[in-house]
Amino acid sequence: MKKLLASTCLTLGLFAGVSMGHAADCGTVTIATMNWQSAAVLSSVDKVILTEGYGCEVEMTTGDTVPTITSMAEKGEPDIAPEAWIDVLPDIVKMGVDEKKIVIAATALPDGGINGWWIPKYLADAHPDIKTIQDALKHPELFPDPEDSSKGAIYTGPQGWGAAVVTAQLYKAYDAEKAGFTLVDPGSAAGLDGAIAKAYEQKKGWLGFYWAPTALLGKYEMVKLDWGVPFDKEAWACVTVADCPDPKPSAWPVDHVVTLLSTKFSENADPAVLEYLNKRGWSNDTVGKLMAWMTDNQATGEEGAKHFLEENKDIWTKWVSPEAAEKIEAAL
Repeated sequence: MKKLLASTCLTLGLFAGVSMGHAADCGTVTIATMNWQSAAVLSSVDKVILTEGYGCEVEMTTGDTVPTITSMAEKGEPDIAPEAWIDVLPDIVKMGVDEKKIVIAATALPDGGINGWWIPKYLADAHPDIKTIQDALKHPELFPDPEDSSKGAIYTGPQGWGAAVVTAQLYKAYDAEKAGFTLVDPGSAAGLDGAIAKAYEQKKGWLGFYWAPTALLGKYEMVKLDWGVPFDKEAWACVTVADCPDPKPSAWPVDHVVTLLSTKFSENADPAVLEYLNKRGWSNDTVGKLMAWMTDNQATGEEGAKHFLEENKDIWTKWVSPEAAEKIEAAL
């Protein structure tokens, strides 16, 4: 399991209004930041709000879906996972809740997370017969493997992502290898984005995992293929487990994307902090526009958070207390 890496503790005092008593009440908070854009910017928004509005000492840790949620469910660490895609690890999340290691807080993305296998729109337009996964698997020649053009390629999420497990299992469930396809690991989120961008620039075929909301799908128009079968709860239980031996086809349901808290943190946190973490969430449209701005400006998660807080006071001030809002605005 990929280890979570602790970053240097951030210091307080960017504005005079935070008292030492308030800081002591909140204490040190560890927040997991994932390596995709929406999660990175949300964790940075939480860092600013908790630091400036509530006097917390925030430590950021680096993680991914599987190791972070597993660590929280087993060890109660870190304190907060702002954007947790919990449907890819239902058994682990249930175990963590049942054993009182984790608590489910706000719905980070009320619209839900949309996962799937996508193809470029220009290819979908040129081949209107390709509507489903099964249709695409009939044409490996349209999605050439970069290492062996005689085979088709299906791109998965990077290792450590829950989507990597699901895509690998669906690859087996749909008999994609027999259809002449290989499963390609892009190595990183940047590698996955780069593969789509390169295909678009060269107007070549591409097939693989991606999700929404994302800035990339705002820039490159993609079409999500139909799974050809309905969602099957029993099949999905197998698809989400890496070593389940006989996965069956199933549609990928809209994901519940929530904020997870460790029970220890939840039981000891300032009630005002908990109120914020149980209220905070944004629409796919809001975060999609923010990510597009970040991409256009090559902005980091921290820069994206600052931009969001400066430009969307009508949204975030509803999440926090009037006192915290005043402090955050002063810090900005």
